[in-house]
Amino acid sequence: MARMYRVLGFWTLVFGLMAFAGHMVEMALLFFMQTAFFVGLGYLKLTERTYILLFWGYMVVCFTGFSYWSVFVMGKPY
Repeated sequence: MARMYRVLGFWTLVFGLMAFAGHMVEMALLFFMQTAFFVGLGYLKLTERTYILLFWGYMVVCFTGFSYWSVFVMGKPY
């Protein structure tokens, strides 16, 4: 399970580099932070249950943040 967090770190690094190449600096920084988070967790040698709970917590935070951003920050389409 720890190896999958390193794989997630690799893919978030790829997306961060693509965003940086596309001059989307804020998005790139967000993905670079996620890369550091995932790679760091990948080397902690936690139990499989802990890794699954951390991933569920990550998904709840991401979906909540995305929903908040798309409803309250982006506003209503005209």
